[in-house]
Amino acid sequence: MEIILSNMPVLAGTVVNKMDSWDHFILIILAAIAAFIPRYLPMLFFSKRQIPEWFNEWMKYVPVSLFTALVVKGIFITTAGYHFVPFGHVNQIIAAVIVIIITYLTRSMALSVISGLVAVFVITIFL
Repeated sequence: MEIILSNMPVLAGTVVNKMDSWDHFILIILAAIAAFIPRYLPMLFFSKRQIPEWFNEWMKYVPVSLFTALVVKGIFITTAGYHFVPFGHVNQIIAAVIVIIITYLTRSMALSVISGLVAVFVITIFL
């Protein structure tokens, strides 16, 4: 029995971290560089060029499109089989309709987000 137990993997609580402070510092610096490069390169590239007006008009729709895609995926796509479920999250669908109405009436992003959070919270309690 002792041979079987000695060959078992070590539990997560008993693993010793072999990184010292210098390794953590290097890791933080590399993560900062990795986060900085994708932000700096487009700024460097587009700062010296005139951006066409049609491109600026087109870019106005990108945040709304991305946000809509994320919300629709979260409400109508399941994580179990990654397929479309029209009424899988009824509480989120009701909250989304409430948020759409409040956004249309107020045009306030902050009020829309807060009302969405409150709507999901209240509807989840009562449904």
